[in-house]
Amino acid sequence: MEENEKIKILILDDEKQFTEELNGFFIGSDYESFEANSAVEGYKVLSEHNIDLLILDVRLPGVNGLDILKEVKLKYPGMEVIIISAHGDMDTVIKAMRFGAFDYLRKPFRFIDIQIAIERTQKYLQMHRRLKKMEEKNSLISKTLEEKIERQFIGVSPQILKVFDQALTAAEYPDANVLLTGESGTGKENIARIIHYSGTRKDHLFCAVNSSAITESLLESEFFGHKKGSFTGAINDKMGFFEVCDQGTLFLDEIADMPLNLQAKILRATEEKVITRVGDTNPIHTDFRIISATNHDIDKRVEEKKFRLDLLHRLNTLHIHIPALRERPQDIKPLLTHFIGMYATRFNKPKIEVSKEVYNSLFKYDFPGNVRELRNMVERAIILCKGNLLGVEDFPLKQQNISSREKGIDNVNLKDNEIQMIQKALQSVRYNQSAAADILGITRDTLIRKMKKYKIYIKKGES
Repeated sequence: MEENEKIKILILDDEKQFTEELNGFFIGSDYESFEANSAVEGYKVLSEHNIDLLILDVRLPGVNGLDILKEVKLKYPGMEVIIISAHGDMDTVIKAMRFGAFDYLRKPFRFIDIQIAIERTQKYLQMHRRLKKMEEKNSLISKTLEEKIERQFIGVSPQILKVFDQALTAAEYPDANVLLTGESGTGKENIARIIHYSGTRKDHLFCAVNSSAITESLLESEFFGHKKGSFTGAINDKMGFFEVCDQGTLFLDEIADMPLNLQAKILRATEEKVITRVGDTNPIHTDFRIISATNHDIDKRVEEKKFRLDLLHRLNTLHIHIPALRERPQDIKPLLTHFIGMYATRFNKPKIEVSKEVYNSLFKYDFPGNVRELRNMVERAIILCKGNLLGVEDFPLKQQNISSREKGIDNVNLKDNEIQMIQKALQSVRYNQSAAADILGITRDTLIRKMKKYKIYIKKGES
């Protein structure tokens, strides 16, 4: 890339008038700009052009702009990102900067404001190009995405090492669909990325989609794309997730929450690897791999007729279950050390130390939010700490989640403990099932299901 070549800018915003006006502003300038009005269109432009700067709306249909920001910074670490939004708040700004955004502008803004923001990045981009050119003389690949992902994979327990080994095995079979199960916060998307970036599809797109976040009216269009004029608002042809993930990986998070009316179409596309855009008749061949994830009991969803058994069989070629953090306490210390080092560096507090009592306290905690909860605990502690030593007071724990290791329960049989917890919860609220479910952190339907499973009955006069 020559130093005098124009900087390539992608404007990703769902308001077509805005992208057109901003694109018009760049015409005749030192920049070459591209427009995209959806995540799918944006990923397509990114795959076809060496974009230097992404101007990204934080709110897009069916996708959180911050999730796109994280994906872009992972796949294209040298790309600068400027976040824009009409609904900005301080929390969004902080998250955007934390995930690697260079700047943040709130709508409405003057085009001169975006010009100034871009000019602040230009010198960096030019220096980055010169550095990249020097590196390419010695190596075709200076830094791999695999290396980044593996550094985020922290754990020493046999359980998590087994998961990692299963992920690497899955990576060797690029056409096999994978189902990831585990509680919220255990790191299912991280495992999905390891599978993708360790296999032969790693040079193509990894697209993460929240199956429950897309509105009913946009489901078919987002997954299959549409033809111009096929419905009101379809002003251009549009590629869907299946098409844009050709040769890559489509990660379907919260798969158990996918609406039933879409499941049959997903099944057919997965089996045949052929899709048809909404409003079109021409079949399109696409080669994608699906990695799906859920924190629900998906077999129970099948029993309840809320999830198709044939689709489950298609998605479940390989199954990897990620155990909860409380089931692998050996990983608490290395995870804690990793997160402290990461946030201490990020917040410019490099001399942070941890008291021994912190490790002892966290070891006794059940971590209902798993690794995500531990990471958030550490981030909060680093932000609020005044000195260089973190103590137990910096990690407030919910007493009801102190684990059996602290409570001295000798019986570690899961079934017996679950029966005992349900019975105690029911007794404590005089057998009010809704109140007992709240105490246990589950829904009333789940409680009733478990009571039937374990034959826990309420006698007359107890309720």
